[in-house]
Amino acid sequence: MEKLTTIREQLEEHLRKHGMTINRFADLSGVNSGTLSNILNGNRPISMQQLDRITSGMGLPDGYFYDPYIDECIFHATPDWRRLGPFLLRCAELDKLDCLDRAIRMTMDNVAYAPMLFDMAETLFQEGKNEAAAILYQCVAESEKFQHSERLALCQYRLFMLSLSEDQEANLQAAVSFEPYIDRLDEGYQLDAYVKLINVNLFLQRWKKMGELAEKMGEKAEIQYKQKDGLYRNQLNSNQPLIFYILYSYLIRAKVCSECGDYERALSFVSLYSETEWIKEPQEDENKIISQFRQWSIANRYLYRLMSGHVEVLNEYVDYIANMKDEIFPAICEIMIAANHFKLEVDHILERFNEYLVYKEQKNMIGKISEQVTVDRYTRLLTELGIYYLNKKDFKRGLDFILDSMENCIKINSTKGIVRCMGLFEMFRQNASLNATEHYKILVSEVYKINEKKIGSSIGYL
Repeated sequence: MEKLTTIREQLEEHLRKHGMTINRFADLSGVNSGTLSNILNGNRPISMQQLDRITSGMGLPDGYFYDPYIDECIFHATPDWRRLGPFLLRCAELDKLDCLDRAIRMTMDNVAYAPMLFDMAETLFQEGKNEAAAILYQCVAESEKFQHSERLALCQYRLFMLSLSEDQEANLQAAVSFEPYIDRLDEGYQLDAYVKLINVNLFLQRWKKMGELAEKMGEKAEIQYKQKDGLYRNQLNSNQPLIFYILYSYLIRAKVCSECGDYERALSFVSLYSETEWIKEPQEDENKIISQFRQWSIANRYLYRLMSGHVEVLNEYVDYIANMKDEIFPAICEIMIAANHFKLEVDHILERFNEYLVYKEQKNMIGKISEQVTVDRYTRLLTELGIYYLNKKDFKRGLDFILDSMENCIKINSTKGIVRCMGLFEMFRQNASLNATEHYKILVSEVYKINEKKIGSSIGYL
């Protein structure tokens, strides 16, 4: 087929080659014979439905003519959403994203299409066709980049959500790009956007930014809660009742304080999310949230006392979380940090909760824990387990945990974690008079491939 051959010319060649009349092909394809005649004579543009039927009648795979259709019936034709809209939807259905992107780019000058493209993006997003939706959101965002519309902000929010992955560097870029738009969102989306942005920064361990975002979210949620009354206080597009965002703000601010070593202030925030008398006539979903935060408040009081040096509370902490399966994994992560900091013996705890020392999806009574947060916790747990056993001079087990953690750090593109694991491996390998393992050499080669410029100097001696 010549590159410049049109769809009409190929149809004519097909009829000639097979000795087929228009009426015969009309029966095969389901396209009216008069319509076919007008198409062949160039008197009528081809609709999306007609194109698919003609393609099927010629025995060709779905989407075969989509590339030339863009040039013939979209770019070189009078703009018409009746053709463009169905074409974009079919591209999404058939996963022909290159055609989808090219067709949109050709029509970007027509700003009148922006609302329709946005509505289509929302439909595709709800249907789980995320890659196609992202192309449409990006197009709308670019066409409205000098506007300050809610539609632009929502496009940026959707793009932020669709771009999240295990890659820390990519998530950081996504968070930084989206943050300027968060306050332009409709209030129904805004609070959930804050939660997602906070969780990404938790994954990245950007404590100061987390604290700032949590404080803003809490203030906004409190204002909305005071403005609402009775049942109407929860009638938003948000995923959770308003009280969740207020309590979550306190929880995150307590976490930030603890990471900065200010355990006294962390405990003051714990009191704020445990004391919920201010909530008027809580409904069923609100009672579930209240119960969850009270549960966390008890566990975190133990934790922050433990981290501040009151190691005598460790056994009480363990006994408390033992009856709450959803809380065991995150508690073990924190216990190992405390054990290494205070040189505590916790073999009995590790043996008791051995089945929880593996990676798996985490949840609580409110919902699923962010995958990014779970991956980060598990990677840190592996490091802390490695340090624990290395300090006990169980070098083989300790180094195995460090290598597993390093493998996860490479997977999530955590430069800080990679360098830490490599430093630990080298320090204890020399102390134990061990040679670098083949696994370690393979991991180091992966580090070079991923980010040689960024941390190459750290591994130059290997």
